[in-house]
Amino acid sequence: MKVLLIKDVKTLGKAGELKEVADGYGKNFLIGKGLALHATTEVLNRWKAEQKRAAENEAKEIAVAKELAEKLNATKLTIKHKVGANGQLIGSVTNKEVSETLEDQFSIMIDKKNISLDKKIKSVGIYELDCKLGHSIHATLKVDIIGE
Repeated sequence: MKVLLIKDVKTLGKAGELKEVADGYGKNFLIGKGLALHATTEVLNRWKAEQKRAAENEAKEIAVAKELAEKLNATKLTIKHKVGANGQLIGSVTNKEVSETLEDQFSIMIDKKNISLDKKIKSVGIYELDCKLGHSIHATLKVDIIGE
């Protein structure tokens, strides 16, 4: 019996592989537990179409992420923050504040978890922050902290 693996099976193979197995093992275990489908031409064509659609969606996501990376690399964000008597910021600038200001000034939405600060920003100046955009694409955002 030929089966198409839907999920990885430790002793048999990875998802998407076509395997020849014993009838009982295929029907009772693999198909019964939802690990595989009987490999008919209809099932194989549907699987190939799904894989093609997934690849197209991934290509679109990568293109959008690259476009956003170019936009972020060219952006200089300005954040006003309260300054104390000694010239240091009162508190620190957080990735949440950077995310909100980026959305307010440029309408670019990036989750605060995807903006990484090497160390806390506690003084006025220009900083470069790394933004993770998915699919191993990173952008560098220049942030200018000015006193209020």
